[in-house]
Amino acid sequence: MTRTAEQAVVAKLSTLDRLLPVWIGAAMVLGLLAGRWIPGLGPALDAVQLDGVSLPIALGLLVMMYPVLAKVRYDRLDTVTGDKRLMISSLVLNWILGPALMFALAWIFLADLPEYRTGLIIVGLARCIAMVIIWNDLACGDREAAAVLVALNSVFQVIAFAGLGWFYLSVLPGWLGLPQVGLEVSAWEIAKNVLIFLGIPLVAGFLTRKLGERAKGREWYESRFLPKIGPVALYGLLFTIVILFALQGDAITSNPLDVARIALPLLVYFAVMWAGSFALGKAIGLNYERSATLSFTAAGNNFELAIAVAIATFGVTSGQALAGVVGPLIEVPVLVGLVYVSLAARRWFTTQ
Repeated sequence: MTRTAEQAVVAKLSTLDRLLPVWIGAAMVLGLLAGRWIPGLGPALDAVQLDGVSLPIALGLLVMMYPVLAKVRYDRLDTVTGDKRLMISSLVLNWILGPALMFALAWIFLADLPEYRTGLIIVGLARCIAMVIIWNDLACGDREAAAVLVALNSVFQVIAFAGLGWFYLSVLPGWLGLPQVGLEVSAWEIAKNVLIFLGIPLVAGFLTRKLGERAKGREWYESRFLPKIGPVALYGLLFTIVILFALQGDAITSNPLDVARIALPLLVYFAVMWAGSFALGKAIGLNYERSATLSFTAAGNNFELAIAVAIATFGVTSGQALAGVVGPLIEVPVLVGLVYVSLAARRWFTTQ
């Protein structure tokens, strides 16, 4: 793909989407300034809870995730599940290699910082379900494949997240003779948060599509309804980031070196997962579109879920939550850059 073609792809996006890194950066700065300049804001926000769950953050997360999950074509799962190469590769990358790699990087780079290390491991367990669809579209990936893989990750996450969290935080360190971090929460507590922050928008998205298509048809639903609710996801994301950074403002500004240390393993993770997955797609004979989809769905993480679980389990001002908050700060610019790398690498697939 030529540079002109790449620019044409980006030009098709709305101004809101094209300037996404700018909006996220502005939200982070706004949150930091609000947290430092408005006395008592952090404690006041932290006090608005229900059963240990921060209501402002819950609102932002649910608003952000719902429009994305409403885009999934739930009736066309078989169009991708029939591609065994794609399905098996995605499952292995997302549920075996991804968590294992993040576990290894967390211990390599953050061995002396147990709270950040635990937060990073939780990030590795939270597989892509939201923003990855945007990166996939920018890279001209297979939209239907992305939707299906995201839907499958969503369902599998509800089922497997609690068990994987117990394994990587409690069991595996013991087997390897590493210091263990106490997980003062039951597997059900983790599953409860997964069900709240993932299950609710998943069910809402499914019902919205089903009822919308039944009432008005798919053409109306996808060409009229989805474009109207699409920007809501970004508003929810920006609102959540402002709240999180307001709560974590002191920790971020007081510990810039810690933030940098959290960022380093994340950079390595994104580079290894994306490049390895992209190369694997080509090696097993996938076309460019599905190779791109495979790579972005494997590299992306659901930081929203990771942050929600970390907050509910360890507290909104914990180091674990800070590790999750740093995630979007690194993911957005890195994956935007990888979109252009992907488009440039498209020429490798011209013979397919």
